Amino acid sequence: MAAVDIAGYKLTERRIAQLTLVIGAVASVGATYFSSIRAGAGILVGAVLAWISFRWLEAALDALVQVSTANSASGRARVPFGSVLKFVGRYALIGAVVCVTFFILDIPVVSILLGLCALGAATILATLYEILHHAS
Repeated sequence: MAAVDIAGYKLTERRIAQLTLVIGAVASVGATYFSSIRAGAGILVGAVLAWISFRWLEAALDALVQVSTANSASGRARVPFGSVLKFVGRYALIGAVVCVTFFILDIPVVSILLGLCALGAATILATLYEILHHAS
């Protein structure tokens, strides 16, 4: 099996993470200007949650790949508990923060959900960049 150069993948992951925060910040400023400070805050909270979720998923999958390739010969690959905690914890964190921001801070849930979409928009932009960059 040939070794895979993961530097390009890491660069794309870093680009997605950065774009998530940039898109969330820009959308937050726009929502604050055109709607309200609460809507802007909700979008920013959602974008930060999406960024944290992406980073935790990235770390958990990196650990899973490392364990599975290191123990592939022995057949006794054990997933670290921290990785499992990050897989599940990211959803618990999103749920808890959404509840607190909605029920206590009175921030609209729709704006938080729109902020969470910053990760999808960042992924699309990073993919388009990769396609256009490698096509030239």
